[in-house]
Amino acid sequence: MFVLKTIWDFFQGQILGMKWLNSVIGSGLTAMGLDINGRWGGSLQFFLYDVIKITVLLCFLIFIISYIQSYFPPERSKRILGRFRGIGANCVSALLGTVTPFCSCSSIPLFIGFTSAGLPVGVTFSFLISSPMVDLGSLLLLMSIFGAKVSIIYVIVGLIIAVVGGTIIEKLHMEKYVESFILTAGSVDIESPDLTKKERMIYAKEQMLSTFKKVIPYILVGVSIGAIIHNWIPEEWVASVLGSKNPFGVVLATLIGVPMYADIFGTIPIAEALFYKGAQLGSILAFMMAVTTLSLPSMIMLRNAVKPKLLALFIAICTVGIIIVGYVFNALQAVII
Repeated sequence: MFVLKTIWDFFQGQILGMKWLNSVIGSGLTAMGLDINGRWGGSLQFFLYDVIKITVLLCFLIFIISYIQSYFPPERSKRILGRFRGIGANCVSALLGTVTPFCSCSSIPLFIGFTSAGLPVGVTFSFLISSPMVDLGSLLLLMSIFGAKVSIIYVIVGLIIAVVGGTIIEKLHMEKYVESFILTAGSVDIESPDLTKKERMIYAKEQMLSTFKKVIPYILVGVSIGAIIHNWIPEEWVASVLGSKNPFGVVLATLIGVPMYADIFGTIPIAEALFYKGAQLGSILAFMMAVTTLSLPSMIMLRNAVKPKLLALFIAICTVGIIIVGYVFNALQAVII
């Protein structure tokens, strides 16, 4: 057991966390005459380390996920989802969301396509919730910062929110609140050609480059904010707002996250900095979930597809779920970290 724990700690710290990279960057900056214990030197070390680490993990993960996704084009995904009924369909839809686009604005076109194809609205909403909130990339990146327990529980509760949210929408028969042009659009079944392994590799490479170009601005902004929080904002400020002394920290973090727009990769460096400054785990995860699931730009896009009543219900379900999850994580923080 000790040997397995040692191997796992090495994998989590040196492979996923790339702590060796932080040491190398720190040594390099020190050799250049910078004080890495000072604000400017520490900020630069944080920025370089997180940008390189997230970029390497991101490109690797997108390539792997895109290769897997090449086996599940929209036509095949639609057929798979069409085989299930009830809560089973919501579960499969939520799981499908883990291997699809990394932000809500990218997920909405697929949501519209699935709805136009005649899939139940509750099922497509389970997909819409899980796709930006939970993915394989977030599992590994969160693992590199918070450990395996936190990342696995985060994915599980994200899937639960997606399944419960979609089920509620289904039970309330909200189909009439989807814009008519989507319901009447219909779909054309086009058989996707079988790809060779080489073609799948090319597809994965193209998806990796395309996705990276889209998310790199958010990574740079997120890491910059994280560096400022990590080296310039006093610890007591963060602890007073998002720490255990503020019982409304989860609610505040959720409300702060809603107007923002980023994907999971842009929020993780901010989460990392907040955590080391004393913010509670549940408040941090609530902020991440709100940013990735309820961002203002994605809500504007979704409004074009659904009527205000359904949009309001979607926001309410996600908000309540995120806040509940935040308080649960705060209560369990001492046990899981």
